[in-house]
Amino acid sequence: MYPRENLRRAMALYAVTDRTWLGERTLSACVEEALAGGATFLQLREKDAPQAEVVLRARALVPLARAAGVPLVVNDDVEAAARAGADGVHVGQDDAACADARAKLGPDAIVGVSVQTVEQALAAQAAGADYLGVGAVFGTPTKPDAADVGTDGLRAICAAVDVPVVAIGGLNEQTIPALAGTGTDGAAVVSAIFAADDIESQTRRLRAAVQAALGA
Repeated sequence: MYPRENLRRAMALYAVTDRTWLGERTLSACVEEALAGGATFLQLREKDAPQAEVVLRARALVPLARAAGVPLVVNDDVEAAARAGADGVHVGQDDAACADARAKLGPDAIVGVSVQTVEQALAAQAAGADYLGVGAVFGTPTKPDAADVGTDGLRAICAAVDVPVVAIGGLNEQTIPALAGTGTDGAAVVSAIFAADDIESQTRRLRAAVQAALGA
């Protein structure tokens, strides 16, 4: 499993897959480009795929993530994460509870939780979350029903918890600079990576933007 002591640093540029943007490209090829460009964390997000397909796709990404030295988690599906040998799972407020995910995956697995408020953040931390995904910080077409937390809400959550925090929602080269001073450890990006024609170059630019804004 990925070393827990490196987790905060791994938040810097958190890549979330989305097959909507891939076109004729394969998921593995696009992920390889993102990792080559400097992505520091990888989440496999397959909202509508059957579990068997999620497992197969996660298994294909595990060696790529291992070779790059970055953690790989599966969105929502605890069973798929376990079967694929991923490093852990990321759950939402309406998904498997953090404590249940921990019980199923064991003490060494990474369990991330999506939160929008300080109260949710504190509850997730108390339940054993290893990191928090906070958002949507800005409006995003990827999750149109997600409430905007804004940079003030992000700042409040970062100040309230001790675990690593990654911001998500509407983050790209233009909006990442607004994260400066919030206390977040990094930016989670979906379409700004996987919708790019040249994923490696785009990821490299995003990584530079995170470094400039957060020193991460």
